[in-house]
Amino acid sequence: MMDTDQTLMALLDRVAQREEAALKSLYDLTSGKLYGLALRVLERHEWAEDALQETFLQIWRSAPDYRASLSPPMAWMGLIVRSRALDLLRRRKAEREHLSDDIDDDGMADRLEGDTPDPLHTSLASQQAWALHQCLTRLENKQREVVSLAYLRDLSHGELAEQLKLPLGTVKTWIRRGLDQLRICMARFA
Repeated sequence: MMDTDQTLMALLDRVAQREEAALKSLYDLTSGKLYGLALRVLERHEWAEDALQETFLQIWRSAPDYRASLSPPMAWMGLIVRSRALDLLRRRKAEREHLSDDIDDDGMADRLEGDTPDPLHTSLASQQAWALHQCLTRLENKQREVVSLAYLRDLSHGELAEQLKLPLGTVKTWIRRGLDQLRICMARFA
């Protein structure tokens, strides 16, 4: 397994340098397992194929951010395929619900009075997510990594320092500066 991890890490390093041949090799080595994982989540071959395609697009974009010290390569790619599969599942479910909605006066009144987000709120949330993504990409890699880990994995400052093998003060400073920069950047999109 260690040999495989080394091979995959080397390929991810080359993908981070935008080598298309490395992405193809990575695909050849891992697509079977990743497809199997997507299929377990989605239970439909065509959806699993879509999720796998989105996964490799995400790997292409995110390879520069991969840190071998944080997770083995297959675990990292497995999280990406699982996330893409769940996103696809949510989109398909929303499409089915939209298509199957019966429009009747009582149902429409319930939806208008309900607490489900309306299209305006959904659009605003989507714009905010896009703005956050734009702002995150403007952070230095180390700040983006620490802020992302702190909030996406819900790790404490101490856990982050231990995991990244950095002094606690450094982690706290990176998080504080990263959040300050995010706040300033996000204000421009408000």
